[in-house]
Amino acid sequence: MSFLEAIILGIIQGLTEFLPVSSSGHIEIGKAILDVQVSDPLLFSIVVHGATALSTIVVFRKTIGSLLAGLFKFKWNDETQYLFKIALSMIPVGVVGVLFEEQIEELFDGNVFFVGLMLLLTGVLLYFTTLAKEKHGKVTFKNAFVVGLVQAIAILPGISRSGSTIAASLMLGINKEKAAQFSFLMVLPPILGTVLLKVIKFMELSGTEASVDAVALEPISGMVLVVGFISAFVSGLFACQWMIKIVKRSKLQYFAFYCFAVGAIACIYTFIGA
Repeated sequence: MSFLEAIILGIIQGLTEFLPVSSSGHIEIGKAILDVQVSDPLLFSIVVHGATALSTIVVFRKTIGSLLAGLFKFKWNDETQYLFKIALSMIPVGVVGVLFEEQIEELFDGNVFFVGLMLLLTGVLLYFTTLAKEKHGKVTFKNAFVVGLVQAIAILPGISRSGSTIAASLMLGINKEKAAQFSFLMVLPPILGTVLLKVIKFMELSGTEASVDAVALEPISGMVLVVGFISAFVSGLFACQWMIKIVKRSKLQYFAFYCFAVGAIACIYTFIGA
């Protein structure tokens, strides 16, 4: 992987992690177009996902600090309840991740046509937000779990995690700003958990003998990883703050058209490439 490829993939990860267009789907499409082949792609994935997690923490540092301060008062206050709602939303994605890990990983193996179909589905979800009436509801335990179910479905490559969860929140009548905040905070634990699992898996693979195919491929250099991390972090900071403004202004339908276009291109690309 070259510096330019690391920068491009890092920017794609940073932008699409927060914008409602599916980071996993765009990463798969980006790899296919750039024809990126390295011996340890898992390591690069760990680095860029860690970068976007860090950018989320930076943007919501005051909110996270307030929530943790409230939690350690050991009272059933608003902050503690909010964190329990986040924990509740994590249950579906945790169950799906444990029970269907192998099946899901197979979908992340250059399946561009499937990614294209899921991007089209993301476009439909985003367009439905135009039909949702503006309300000022709060995040309840019930709709936190419902949004968690949507997040579990968004594990599939091509379905935007932020887009689908925000769309679901808006259709449940949650206030726009609260919907965006909950969507970004609820995905932080799963992202960190995913990074941790990938680190463990990478260490296990590093302890085994490399395969013949892996040996033939060039390993990722430390500087390439640094470049990828920086590009993902900086673009993530920008995208996270931009997305909050987009939700407030009810502009998600424009990303619906984008997902329709990219999804269609991905499907067409599959047939042309074949």
